[in-house]
Amino acid sequence: MGIANYQDGLLKRLQEPGYATEYLNEALKEGSQEIFMLALRDVAKAKGISHIAKETNLNRETMYRMLSEKGNPNLSSLNKLLNTLGLTLTIEMKESVA
Repeated sequence: MGIANYQDGLLKRLQEPGYATEYLNEALKEGSQEIFMLALRDVAKAKGISHIAKETNLNRETMYRMLSEKGNPNLSSLNKLLNTLGLTLTIEMKESVA
């Protein structure tokens, strides 16, 4: 299986909200903003960057910049993006280590 086939398969799976949620949560667990932003870009690509830019009232250039490895979106832009993807940001209590 080539990289293009893997990417196509990934983007197809990421169209499913449950898979996208798990994918993003796993990226968050890595503890790296760059990894999370790349994962978020994958999810956005699966839904269509142009469509998301239109829905969030952000232009495509802003979307690509926001979703880059060094992207650092503000909370309101992140919430707009997640809302358009059918997702929401939540905070959970850490599991205690005994």
